[in-house]
Amino acid sequence: MSTCVFIQIRCKPGTTYKVAEAISLREIHSELYSTSGDFDLLMKVYIPKGEDVGVYINDHLLDIEGIERSLTTMTFKVF
Repeated sequence: MSTCVFIQIRCKPGTTYKVAEAISLREIHSELYSTSGDFDLLMKVYIPKGEDVGVYINDHLLDIEGIERSLTTMTFKVF
């Protein structure tokens, strides 16, 4: 069973749409939203079974130019 995580992303000024497009092209997300507040984007990702969450995010997301900061929220149980 995969692990569901939510990742909030803060982009460098003026890069939000470029970052969102780069994420979309990688097809690693289930959902991707533009948000208000401290972060610019919110994405829902299912990490494949057996993958280390931190390594997966680092290898598949955080090398996108324009990402300034991210905050990952792990999920545990569906209600």
